[in-house]
Amino acid sequence: MNEENLDVTNGCSKVRTGTQNEAALLALMEKTGYNMVQENGQRKFGGPPPGWEGPPPPRGCEVFVGKIPRDMYEDELVPVFERAGKIYEFRLMMEFSGENRGYAFVMYTTKEEAQLAIRILNNYEIRPGKFIGVCVSLDNCRLFIGAIPKEKKKEEILDEMKKVTEGVVDVIVYPSATDKTKNRGFAFVEYESHRAAAMARRKLIPGTFQLWGHTIQVDWADPEKEVDEETMQRVKVLYVRNLMISTTEETIKAEFNKFKPGAVERVKKLRDYAFVHFFNREDAVAAMSVMNGKCIDGASIEVTLAKPVNKESTWRQHLNGQISPNSENLLVFANKEEGHQKTLGKPPSLPARLNGQHSPSPPEIERCTYPLFPGTKLTPISMYSLKSNHFNSAVMHLDYYCNKNNWAPPEYYLYSTTSQDGKVLLVYKIVIPAIANGSQSYFMPDKLCTTLEDAKELAAQFTLLHLGNITLATVVNDGSYPI
Repeated sequence: MNEENLDVTNGCSKVRTGTQNEAALLALMEKTGYNMVQENGQRKFGGPPPGWEGPPPPRGCEVFVGKIPRDMYEDELVPVFERAGKIYEFRLMMEFSGENRGYAFVMYTTKEEAQLAIRILNNYEIRPGKFIGVCVSLDNCRLFIGAIPKEKKKEEILDEMKKVTEGVVDVIVYPSATDKTKNRGFAFVEYESHRAAAMARRKLIPGTFQLWGHTIQVDWADPEKEVDEETMQRVKVLYVRNLMISTTEETIKAEFNKFKPGAVERVKKLRDYAFVHFFNREDAVAAMSVMNGKCIDGASIEVTLAKPVNKESTWRQHLNGQISPNSENLLVFANKEEGHQKTLGKPPSLPARLNGQHSPSPPEIERCTYPLFPGTKLTPISMYSLKSNHFNSAVMHLDYYCNKNNWAPPEYYLYSTTSQDGKVLLVYKIVIPAIANGSQSYFMPDKLCTTLEDAKELAAQFTLLHLGNITLATVVNDGSYPI
């Protein structure tokens, strides 16, 4: 083992003895033929593996592994992950103390192997009572740019971003829901690589950078959710965006039925986008080809296959390392460039970073602060006079939902227990008085939380799903629909 590789083993002597750790890693390297190096707080095993020729595997081949015991290393982890397929590269995040940081990235040689790893190793008991979480690793190449002048066209924004940053591939701009001649005040900028996007973000993030005399706001775009090809092959729902606010469901159904009368089962329109359900997948695919780019009520529409989302299973991934209970977006991933885990969906300091890269949700309501000047006229209002997209938490959504149904407010009952390591764990039971005499007398999630806020938020999320409420699915929608 060369000198650089020898240094890899020395950092763990505080956790296991240097001799034990070095011997275990040496044995792994000798058995597999892989090299191992440590740099920038991470230890790389492979990348490429022995005898590899050609470029690295494409995007979608890497998984994120969370909740790894801090005293577990490659000699134990690699054999477990080899069960799913050939490892191209295994990256274990390391502390200066020699412990690992609790998470790692595993890149396989194919997407199929990565998907298999998620299926067989997510929630896998790696040690007695210790379960790891495995989910897709998101190699984000897209930035959200807010506070863009609404009169700017796509070509102008693209040219300007190419001038100030490198590696720009494309810019996605959405027309305003109410005025199709203007943009929505934000854009998504696609870069050639995650590194190019990260470098651009670092350059633009200070808050003093201006475009066209405006101080722009920059953050990562929330990654678009991945849906496996097998599931997409069964989809018979189309996602239609850029509709006029005034366009009705009846008009949409009539337009999509033109190419084959009776093919459309139903239409669900939400603001300026809609889901068109077909009886047969073949008709949906044909209609997508025919209708994409067509004009309805003067608006040029965009049509794609909708992405199905199983709401129930999404929430139940909570303690598997994939979902943050205090997050509206419910997606956790690790930012490779900065080398630390990042949770998306917490209240950001920028205008709403939309859930998904093709989100049509209205950007007019921004999640940011404005100065309150002395003498500003303030008008008392009720929260129930607002729209649902003014709310950023499931607790508020549930209260709003009950009010809109003329129900009494939800009642929260707090319970606790103690974990094996002495932590106080909390869970809320929610009673909806208006339906308490029905078959469902109360709602309680099957997960415990360590903080009061998380417990209340999780209980509200759980209740909304079981009430059949689609609010959370549609407040920030990226072309996905619940199944």
